[in-house]
Amino acid sequence: MSPTRELESFLARLPKVELHLHLEGAVQPETLRELSRRKGWPRRKIAEWVSRRRQQHYRYRNFQDFLKAFGMITLLLEEPEDYALATTRLMEWLAAQNVKYAEVILSAGVVLWKRQSLEKVFEASAEAARAAGARLGMHINWIFDAIRHFGKRHVRQVLHAAARYRSQGVVAFGIGGDEVRGPAELFAEIYREARGLGLHVVAHAGEAAGAESVRHAIELLGAERIGHGLKFLAGGLVVTLNSDDPAMFGTSLENEYLQAARCFGLSREVMAELARQAARSAFLPEEDKRALVEEIDRATL
Repeated sequence: MSPTRELESFLARLPKVELHLHLEGAVQPETLRELSRRKGWPRRKIAEWVSRRRQQHYRYRNFQDFLKAFGMITLLLEEPEDYALATTRLMEWLAAQNVKYAEVILSAGVVLWKRQSLEKVFEASAEAARAAGARLGMHINWIFDAIRHFGKRHVRQVLHAAARYRSQGVVAFGIGGDEVRGPAELFAEIYREARGLGLHVVAHAGEAAGAESVRHAIELLGAERIGHGLKFLAGGLVVTLNSDDPAMFGTSLENEYLQAARCFGLSREVMAELARQAARSAFLPEEDKRALVEEIDRATL
């Protein structure tokens, strides 16, 4: 077997944990086609839309272009049943990559922006996740994400929804969107409230702004994990690999591991340690984290 095939084989059997993954950004073209058949959308319309996405090769001129594309995807999720289907297909896709646990970001702020029932959307998604998890031998928890540039009132509304569903697997609350129009200092009090409600707190930072945005997310918000902040293995920082919006970027978690190994010359042990660090960074009880780490250890003997 060639070195490339050996690496691919190793990464395929490596148990993985995904911690930064948007449900809406993971809706594959095949799932859109399935939705179109269920809803009776004009086949030509959905085929043209999927083809256009592929021709653009998931490229965006800037962050605002990406936000517009993300918003367009969410508009295709019209009913709670659509979110449930997206959840089921996502979990099947993760299981095929040997992902044992994931924390999936639901853009709760977008659901509210669309004037949909967040309660019905989440309950349908959570039920689909339970059923798929039992069938696939994996499970997910949820992170509710607010749109930071929609302002404090909106962000607090998402927080209160997240707190209501803690018993159904919502483990954390965070903010995404335009860091410039929604700076961290606006939300320090809301993040204190989130911690008081027993939620973990995360933040997108360093995605569309510089290092100062990452610093503010940590120092002003107390974010436990940063999505998109540049972190460095050589500096001893905790780094995890994630796929974020895999359908929109034409990637997968397994591919991210493969590209990291190829581009940076990372050894198999380093790749396994990245998986362990993801397990240790999960918002899970300590015994569950240890079980995931032990599963990774057994697979790399």
